[in-house]
Amino acid sequence: MSSADEAVGRRGRASSAPDVSGRFGLRLAVWYASLFIASSFAIVLLTYWLTASSLAQRDHEIIQAKLGEYATVYARGGLRALTATVQAEQRTSRERVFVRVLDRGAEAVLLSNAEGWDPATLEVGTVTLLDGSIIQVGKSTEARSDILARFRATLGFVTLSIILIALTGGWIATQSAVLPIRRLSSAVRRIIETGRTDERVPAGSDDDAVGELTVLFNQMLDRIEGLVRGMRGALDNVSHDLRTPLTRLRGTAELALGAAPDPERYREALADCVEESDRVLVMLNTLMDISEAESGAMPLKREVVDLREVVARALDLYHDVADAKDVALQTGRQERALALADPVRLEQVAANLIDNAVKYTPAGGRVQVDVDRVGDRAVLRVQDNGIGIPGEELPRIWERLFRGDSSRTARGLGLGLSFVKAIVEAHGGTVDVASTPGSGATFTVSLPAAQEPAALTQM
Repeated sequence: MSSADEAVGRRGRASSAPDVSGRFGLRLAVWYASLFIASSFAIVLLTYWLTASSLAQRDHEIIQAKLGEYATVYARGGLRALTATVQAEQRTSRERVFVRVLDRGAEAVLLSNAEGWDPATLEVGTVTLLDGSIIQVGKSTEARSDILARFRATLGFVTLSIILIALTGGWIATQSAVLPIRRLSSAVRRIIETGRTDERVPAGSDDDAVGELTVLFNQMLDRIEGLVRGMRGALDNVSHDLRTPLTRLRGTAELALGAAPDPERYREALADCVEESDRVLVMLNTLMDISEAESGAMPLKREVVDLREVVARALDLYHDVADAKDVALQTGRQERALALADPVRLEQVAANLIDNAVKYTPAGGRVQVDVDRVGDRAVLRVQDNGIGIPGEELPRIWERLFRGDSSRTARGLGLGLSFVKAIVEAHGGTVDVASTPGSGATFTVSLPAAQEPAALTQM
């Protein structure tokens, strides 16, 4: 399948993808409207119940007040006084009540509004007097029922309005809420269709979860784009660096094959091929180690190590090289500094820094290695008075296969400092450089310090 067919296929798959943001917006609108309607309906029911309870309580209080009043009048003036009081109130009172007085034989001796005395439509209160007579006061529930009926009609209209407002507001609110998600989906879809990672989602001004997601997505795209650029640059550098040893391999083999049969010539050619093969293998293994360290997949056999011992082993490897270049390789401050680290990997870090310093220090120069304990950090420092590093190259010296202009005359892969940075950061440490062109450079490795072993502490 051609790349054009693949692009068409990607566009087809992207265009046929379900509208996730649309379904999410619909679900969000339904949930919002349902919650709003349920809450409003609960408030309406509570309001109706409180109103009905309040009206019933009011009627009950009126009945109890009338019962007390009539019982007092009857106790003072008898049935005649009570009859006069009831008749007077029936003519003037705004709150019309029904009154009935029963004697000991349950005969009605006083009955107001006899035509309206229907227990089915009345709320009745009763009090028994000292002489055995019974006073009953009733109040019609029709007025209360009428008020509640009109209140229910009003609440029904309000509820319908709330439903309409909830649906409309929910749709508008969710459409506004999912707009950043739609922009995010569109950006992802364009990236899938075009394969370009320079797309960015417009960041809104809202400081919320969606805005934070947009910012993080753009940062992720920046990181991916940087990694892609780095991979392309690394591939260019690898292809360039591999081309030279592979060309040498091929040239050496062709010269050996084209010359007259000579076992000694064949032996030299094979030795050259082995040397170039080793160079390629070292480059590939170093690249793999860097990738493992950066991704956190590198296995580290951590133990408490003294940086002084690590430095001593690394210095032993380069004394002869330094003597051959007439470079003084010496130790400076050597304080006890413990770190919880992989001693092999840490020795590779020290060896790379010492090798780098010796390589770029001219004859008669000096390389000094210090070990120190600063607070809770174990510090390794490699200082030289060599050619130094130009300021514009300092930010890039940690990149894979980067070699500055001043370093191209020296043999190397351009991976040493990348390896150092990856290993140190895998141990939770940092590595920094300070340099002035013509005055040398100082590389500082800082690792979390380890506690003294218990056996040594007790001694």
